[in-house]
Amino acid sequence: MPGTIKRIAVKVGSNVLTQADGLPNLNAMQQLVVQLANLRKKGIESVLISSGAMAAGRSVVQLQKNTDPVSERQLLAALGQVKLIQSYAGMFQQYAIQCAQVLVTRQDFKDRQHYLNMQNCLETLLQNQVLPIINENDVVSVTELMFTDNDELAGLVSAMLNVDKLIILTNVDGIYDGDPGDPGAKVISIYDQKKFDPSRFSSAKKSSFGRGGILTKCHTAVNISKMGIEVYIANGHSVQVLDDIISGKAVGTRFPSGKSTKAVKKWMAQSRSHSKGRVFINEGARQKLFSDSATSLLPVGITTIEGKFKKDDLISVCNADGEAIGIGKAKYNSEKAMELIGKKNQKPLVHYDHLYLFTQVSQ
Repeated sequence: MPGTIKRIAVKVGSNVLTQADGLPNLNAMQQLVVQLANLRKKGIESVLISSGAMAAGRSVVQLQKNTDPVSERQLLAALGQVKLIQSYAGMFQQYAIQCAQVLVTRQDFKDRQHYLNMQNCLETLLQNQVLPIINENDVVSVTELMFTDNDELAGLVSAMLNVDKLIILTNVDGIYDGDPGDPGAKVISIYDQKKFDPSRFSSAKKSSFGRGGILTKCHTAVNISKMGIEVYIANGHSVQVLDDIISGKAVGTRFPSGKSTKAVKKWMAQSRSHSKGRVFINEGARQKLFSDSATSLLPVGITTIEGKFKKDDLISVCNADGEAIGIGKAKYNSEKAMELIGKKNQKPLVHYDHLYLFTQVSQ
């Protein structure tokens, strides 16, 4: 029911906010602002994950022909972030809404304390009726610091703030059951992972101005929905798309939410690439972890440990074949863990409350 929705995250992509000539689509921005203002009147908090900085940068500078791609990205982003937030601020001001810019990199989500500090900042903005506008800091985000795309960032933010819905706005109507270019292809109204394989249907082609494609959006939607957050992929050019989704209309592709996941596990689920070491377990331990009972990772089930880690570091849990089946927070360091490998009646290396298992792994 619409009345139960308190907080949403809206991610809007470059192909919605950028014109064919590469310049900002101010009409699309204004349309989005109007919808977010209407949601504010209904008592719904919004967090906006917005692309568009590169387009904004193109509107204020003429690049030299010999500028390399990385420098071009940094220049356009540095200038564009200012232009983008100025445009948003002016539009939101018409509805007496203050907005704030938050620029992040992948590194900001790696450390638990840093993660909590960022979470506190965003919560404080929302408590003070300030609408956060979040974007990747493209000025310093290069190579390993880069997100796959802003869809990944939207997923991280949605899990961090425990939103009721994540709405991903793009330039297509949703996930199709066939080639979107085929006249007979239809939008999948409700996504069922057991029935649909998006790689068979939707094109992996990336957007003209963004880094992501429909497959990455689908991947993010599946992961976030498993944590208890409902996700929509819909057309950002539709005039009332947000209002329609909030009111319960069949718009775009809906990814129904699964069982809600604890806050710390949501962080761990989004931090797979930040583990400090790997712990390999035997088949018996794997079966117990995936059983219906709450089971911690005990030393008796561990066969090998790779890497050095400290207490509270994240570590990957791998099966006998080396496939990562989960991630958890270590209760003690790797030196002690090595001493306890295979021993019975020892304290768990990872407690159940701090263990996240990857549900896509076959059991």
